[in-house]
Amino acid sequence: MYQIVPGAPGDHPIPGGAGESPMKKKHSYESRPLVLAGMLGCLLVLAAVVSWCYYSASLRKAQLLKTELLDLNKDGFIIHNHAGAIIFSMAFKSGTLDLDSCSKDGNILSCTQSNSGKLNFFIQTVRPKDTVMCYRVRWEELQSQQSVEHAMAYNGSHWYGGAETATQYWPVRFQGEQEPQPFITSDVYSNRNAFGGILERYWLSSNATAIKINDSVPFHLGWSEKDKTFRFHARYRDSPFRPPEGMQVLPELSYRVCVGSDVTSIHKYMVRRYFPKPIKVPSQEVFKKPLWSTWAFHKTAVSQEKLLRYAADITKHGFTCSHLELDDRYTADYGEFDFDPQKFPNASGMFQELREAGFQVSLWTHPFINYDSINFGVAVENGLLVREPSGELPALVRWWNGIGGILDFTNPKAREWYSSHLRTLKHHYDVTSFKFDAGETNYLPRQFSTSAPLADPSTFTRRYTEMAIPFNERAELRVGYQSQNISCFFRIIDRDSVWGYELGLKSIIPTVLTVSILGYQFVLPDMIGGNAYPNRTTGDLYSNFGLPDRELYIRWLELSAFMPAMQFSIPPWAYDEEVVQIAQKFTELHENLVAPRVLELAGEVLDTGDPIIRPLWWIANDDEAAYKIDSQFLIGDDLMVAPVLEPGKQERDIYLPAGRWRSYKGEHFDKGPMYLTDYPVDLDEIAFFTWVH
Repeated sequence: MYQIVPGAPGDHPIPGGAGESPMKKKHSYESRPLVLAGMLGCLLVLAAVVSWCYYSASLRKAQLLKTELLDLNKDGFIIHNHAGAIIFSMAFKSGTLDLDSCSKDGNILSCTQSNSGKLNFFIQTVRPKDTVMCYRVRWEELQSQQSVEHAMAYNGSHWYGGAETATQYWPVRFQGEQEPQPFITSDVYSNRNAFGGILERYWLSSNATAIKINDSVPFHLGWSEKDKTFRFHARYRDSPFRPPEGMQVLPELSYRVCVGSDVTSIHKYMVRRYFPKPIKVPSQEVFKKPLWSTWAFHKTAVSQEKLLRYAADITKHGFTCSHLELDDRYTADYGEFDFDPQKFPNASGMFQELREAGFQVSLWTHPFINYDSINFGVAVENGLLVREPSGELPALVRWWNGIGGILDFTNPKAREWYSSHLRTLKHHYDVTSFKFDAGETNYLPRQFSTSAPLADPSTFTRRYTEMAIPFNERAELRVGYQSQNISCFFRIIDRDSVWGYELGLKSIIPTVLTVSILGYQFVLPDMIGGNAYPNRTTGDLYSNFGLPDRELYIRWLELSAFMPAMQFSIPPWAYDEEVVQIAQKFTELHENLVAPRVLELAGEVLDTGDPIIRPLWWIANDDEAAYKIDSQFLIGDDLMVAPVLEPGKQERDIYLPAGRWRSYKGEHFDKGPMYLTDYPVDLDEIAFFTWVH
């Protein structure tokens, strides 16, 4: 019997027809959970497939953003060592990458979009040798004219390099917060917060990483002590850098990061790859015998009579002399190339007398022509000076000796005019060489034009250093930028007659180590005892006749004896007989012990570029203590020097790296590394140790 159930209006099933039976309806209700379960299962499978696809895509993207120990993300990149530890970190501060625009092709990882628009970004991996991995990094803006900034973290490591500075620390110690400023050569004696006259875009880390900023970058450097970062910044806006002619004003930050097995070997690789080498060793006489300058002793009051008496006193007190340096104010006006007849009434006779007494003489020179010099009109008429932006008028500059023009060393005519005057001086008076002073970019006008446009103002410094090449046997420069191949002596900037780190005695070792790491090995420390300027001298000037503190002078003398060359100005006999005897002892020690080793290393520089004066970590790169020592140094690998740099001390703590060492007193130490606490060093001594094979 069929049961009639209510249906939709007008829906009347026909018995035995196609309508649902009660049994079918019952089965439909019973199967609904199974259908729902099936649908749920399908959804779960679909979700799993989607998740797997998403995971696979993420995995592929993650793999895409990794390359040879480097991980890239939108905010920066990190580099690991083979043990997995992070040894280098760079953060993108001026923009973030759009990772969807990134792709990988072989060893190049590239991206085309950032949060500010189109860009050309890539990291290319290069393995130049088994123990070195390098990464070429480039961030080039294609739309925006904004700056580009990347921030390199210290990563708990110690950093070295960059530039000579007024307050010099080893390793680099940046204090406070510094907005990025142009990384160009400057006179740190006059501007204590600037970068110095010897400068390269290169830093080296105790983590065995090194970074070299490309020459094409309009490079500015800042730092953050709080964040423990170096700020690498590229911009043309509010900057002395200029884009190459015909190029858009779009900033680009590009650099190369290289990682090695240890700090010494990665530095050796970077020097061979990026720094030119000197082509010859300068005069052996300058390495062996002290140079004597008139500057600190006589300043601008030098005269023919004083110079002859100075030379006679050198001989009288039993000292040797590589050459005698006649410094500032031998001409009537700045920009002239002959002797002031008032101060030097018989210059030719003076030179003849000095030659007969066995003295060679070098002369001070500089790139300025003051407006009251007879040569100013000549230089203007012949277009030899750096000009105002219009290019029509010479630009006046202020320097420490007045106001005038500065020679345009990008102009072949100016180079030849200047060189011809130096050659005339050399031939007429038999001058041995020249002390090339100044050359920093801060003496250029704020706005200027040159014969050849300067995209990087420090190129002016490079052009100036080239003027020393014909006189390089005994030439002296105080500036250097990409100038390592100039085979001259590079003098660190003037020192004050004080003990401390700001252009004082304690700054000498950090400064010499820094310029050596930058590839300048023929280093000439400044004058023994400093410059003795009023108010920049330790001690009572009035009771001590304007001389630097006696103890400071002696300790300075002892340190200088272990440098590549020695330079006197304030003479030892200005003090007393004991100081004379100490000076004689150390000039002999320099000539007999130090100079032969230095000359041997100087010959190796031509092939390797390795420092002559080396940090302790050079031979102890797995020794954390060695990375922080700034008051000891090595000459080569086997002569270690530990001068006393504190007033009133006749002892000091000395760190001996692992190895067998013999002291200058004959003691043997072979249980290193070790500290020798309160090691006694008398006033007439300097502690030094030789490595025993």
